Amino acid sequence: MLTTGSTDPPAPSAPPPERWTALDGHPRHSALDSRLVFALAALPAIVAVAQLGRIHPDEVYQALEPAYHRAFGYGTLAWEWQAGLRNWAIPIFFSWLLRACAALGITHPIAYRAVLELPQYLLHAAMLASVGSWSGRRLGQPLGRWAILLVGLYAPVITFAGRTMGESFSAAFLVIGLCALDREGGPRRWHLLGGAMLGLSVVARYGSAPVVAAAILWLLLARRFRPLLYAALGGLAVAIGLGALDWATWGKPFHSFVAYADFNVLSGRAAMQFGKEKWSFYLRSLLEWAPLWVWPGLVFAAWSRPRLSLPLFCAAAYIVAISFTPHKEHRFLYPALVLLAVAGAPGLLALLGRVRRPDLRGAFTAVALFASAGPYLRETELDVQRPDQFRAIVKAGRGDDASGLLIVGDGVWGAGGSFYIGKNIPWHTCDFAHDYAFRLAMADARFNRAVTYDGRALGELQAAGFEVTDRIGRAMVLVRR
Repeated sequence: MLTTGSTDPPAPSAPPPERWTALDGHPRHSALDSRLVFALAALPAIVAVAQLGRIHPDEVYQALEPAYHRAFGYGTLAWEWQAGLRNWAIPIFFSWLLRACAALGITHPIAYRAVLELPQYLLHAAMLASVGSWSGRRLGQPLGRWAILLVGLYAPVITFAGRTMGESFSAAFLVIGLCALDREGGPRRWHLLGGAMLGLSVVARYGSAPVVAAAILWLLLARRFRPLLYAALGGLAVAIGLGALDWATWGKPFHSFVAYADFNVLSGRAAMQFGKEKWSFYLRSLLEWAPLWVWPGLVFAAWSRPRLSLPLFCAAAYIVAISFTPHKEHRFLYPALVLLAVAGAPGLLALLGRVRRPDLRGAFTAVALFASAGPYLRETELDVQRPDQFRAIVKAGRGDDASGLLIVGDGVWGAGGSFYIGKNIPWHTCDFAHDYAFRLAMADARFNRAVTYDGRALGELQAAGFEVTDRIGRAMVLVRR
């Protein structure tokens, strides 16, 4: 029977570190390799900035566009920002960086998007460092770098970790917090840090609250009352900050949290407005997107240690919570995928440590690392959408003479907003040439730029005096002289 408890002391079945230093090739290394952490953390950052596009409209309209609006006074605010369902923590922080960019003369959308990526890059690096440290405590420090590789090369991590989505921020905070709390003894600052990180995970995304509740339950069942006390203090400090922020921005402490809970949980309006799915909605995605090495890793960890680690316990609790929440989206599964990968990595490494032949052990390790990238080999609902269109929007907004932009073939919430246009000009979206927005733009001389996707309404645009100047994938940039 599996029970919760501390998993810090090495289990008797854990492989001796010496066996793994040979596989590593550097027996002298026993500490976490920071160069590996920062190199792997750069992958999702580079992908996000170079690729552009969006996984979900929230990537633009719940972070980038409200930050741009707050920094410069214009931009499209989604309905949540009218109803007060979001807190302003991340948009305000991003708005400070955007103002700093403007003061330094950084006005190109890709350039200031890269600046916004810097703090997220550091956050992701801290997450990977936590993974290495946590795994190292369980199996011996030299193994930490292998856990970092398994998690850092995991395809959904590379896709999500650099994206300005609540799931991306929250998952990183969750991993840091849970790894800090899942330790026996140690300085109280680690437990304060763990509680603060869990609090920030909820600030970044209120939907992560079930993970925090599960962490509290795990600490109670493990009778780890002192770490729970300090974690509560760290979380309380963050909660006080959130209450003050909502008071300053919405006029009432915790207004956004209460409004979010009412809309998504208590009233059921989220399911009515956006639809609901069966409880089994996530099962297929979980099996397809979790790395193949997670399952043997989790099984071996459970067999060799009759205790559930904190990341695994919280991942299971979170999956149950989102499965029985009526409104479901595939992106909601991302925090669970990361936590499963973190929980399964030490078990897999311990299992591979049982293989005595170095050549076979190295081959199996290479297969596991390749399996981390497995989800990249097929199209999924988590793929980035329309990166070529976003790059075309950036291109269309360049030049001092750009005075108006029409985006054909997408809606408002699918486009890049004023953030990617990069200047205060009127812009519309439409699907077809007979749409009112199309006819309005054609009759307005200010609209001298257009972006069309898959050649939608290309003939009508050319008839109105537009000429194709750039082709970027399936998108085209047109200019009217």
